[in-house]
Amino acid sequence: MKGSVTYFEKRGKSNTVETLTIARDRAVQLGIRSAVVASTHGYTALEAAKVLKKTGIEVIAVSICSSYDDMGWTMTEEERERIEKQGVQVLTSLHSLADGVAEGHLGESTPGNIIANTLRSFSQGMKVAFEISIMALEAGMIEPGEEIVAVGGTDEGCDTAIVAKPAFARKVKDFLVCEILCKPRMA
Repeated sequence: MKGSVTYFEKRGKSNTVETLTIARDRAVQLGIRSAVVASTHGYTALEAAKVLKKTGIEVIAVSICSSYDDMGWTMTEEERERIEKQGVQVLTSLHSLADGVAEGHLGESTPGNIIANTLRSFSQGMKVAFEISIMALEAGMIEPGEEIVAVGGTDEGCDTAIVAKPAFARKVKDFLVCEILCKPRMA
């Protein structure tokens, strides 16, 4: 099988529509039924709802938990309602790889942090796409063994898309990144 990867010259929000379009096109080709997207305040989720409209692909937006409220990273109830009105499911959850109990007690040198930092060497969006896939699986929003498209980014918007078969956090070594669809060239 031959495929192609799109490399963006810049990171971030300016790549959002193209990233979502690339993810949509590949999901349609493969018959994928679920797209998991990271969304802090709703921009990416709302763009995904537009781009994936009428494809039959379910959009699941993953936002970060309330412990990041002091940093301004949490979704407001109004933002959540606006997204859900577009038919997007919203999951708010603790990061699946790092920033949890282990890091609170042990600092940066935990297996989850090592995985997260390794994924960041590809791009911040790769770490995010990997992580939100686990979060959606853990919440029962996607099925075990299901191939999905997962979309993450750097700061705002999105710039990385993968095809993946996520694994539960306790079985993280079973996670498969099947295809890298797009990412910033320089992580």
